[in-house]
Amino acid sequence: MEAKSVTATITTPTIKTESSSLSTEHHHIRWAPLTGIPLERRLQMLAVCIWMILALSCCLLFIGLSTYMIFWPVLIAYASFLYFDKAPENGGRRFESTRHWAIWRYFASYFPVKLIKEADLDPTENYVLGYHPHGIISMGAFANFATEATGFSKLFPGIKPSLLTLTSNFNIPFYRDLIMSLGMAAVSRCSCETILSSGPGRSIVIVVGGAAESLNARPGVNDLVLRKRLGFIRIAIRHNAPLVPLFSFGENDLYEQVENEEGSFLYKAQKKFKAYMGFTMPLFHARGVFNYDVGLVPFRHPIATVVGRPIPVPSLEEGQTEPTQEQLLKVQKQYIEELQRIYNKYKDIYAKDRKQELRIVD
Repeated sequence: MEAKSVTATITTPTIKTESSSLSTEHHHIRWAPLTGIPLERRLQMLAVCIWMILALSCCLLFIGLSTYMIFWPVLIAYASFLYFDKAPENGGRRFESTRHWAIWRYFASYFPVKLIKEADLDPTENYVLGYHPHGIISMGAFANFATEATGFSKLFPGIKPSLLTLTSNFNIPFYRDLIMSLGMAAVSRCSCETILSSGPGRSIVIVVGGAAESLNARPGVNDLVLRKRLGFIRIAIRHNAPLVPLFSFGENDLYEQVENEEGSFLYKAQKKFKAYMGFTMPLFHARGVFNYDVGLVPFRHPIATVVGRPIPVPSLEEGQTEPTQEQLLKVQKQYIEELQRIYNKYKDIYAKDRKQELRIVD
């Protein structure tokens, strides 16, 4: 059932979009003023910084506690629990109250993040939501689908989204427990199938392009790695879960990335790293806490995430356990067409400064 476009967002003071292009016009670092900035803006910056250093802080906390013998029995018991705990592969341990923490509202307000609804989602069904583009860190995906900062549950009542992330994130002590409480889970086949089989309304959010697409993330550019990504479509067909394309305008505008053209030494090194480690790390930069030109804090750039129309998937015939290649490609074609429709509808509103149009590069 289709509905008029509906949006949920955070009310914030008018924000001037930050851009690295401004810094190129200066030969000096532009420092943020120490006074005159509203408390609301300070809290927004604090929330983003807390989130960015949270994983490292949790690691350091665990290491720090381990230097005191008094904590050893607890830490050994906790480490043993981590070894045997299969919750990340079974949908995590979701606590709705954690998703409503005030810190997430400040986090979303920093950019700010907006969620736009194109059609209703039936709470009696399960869905596979594909998020594009990947960006450097997928800030919009976290704000919209791992928290209630932009009001997902109000726009889509009865739908419980689980944002999926790298399994390695669940090896980080304490951090893993927090992200699981937000409904996040491992991006593995076992995890996907467990969630989609756990009852109506349970849905998964997959950032489709992965590490390969993050290497293409640059302001004004939306190059998607999608042609060979059929795994999420396969899972959707196996569980008869409609596919929902999500396009996040502004996701690629949060960071500048060091040039890494295909064939360059840096590009080859990043690809080799990915082959060995399973992920890669773009060399990126943005602003700092106290300046507008140097650092790893994302630029204040609006993110508008559009939730597209659900795409029905074919049912498997009796005795058929896997979809055919023909079925996969047919659904993929419909998925890309809906993604392109979303982009064309909103590009002149949320991507006015684009350098090129949406491209499927692989």
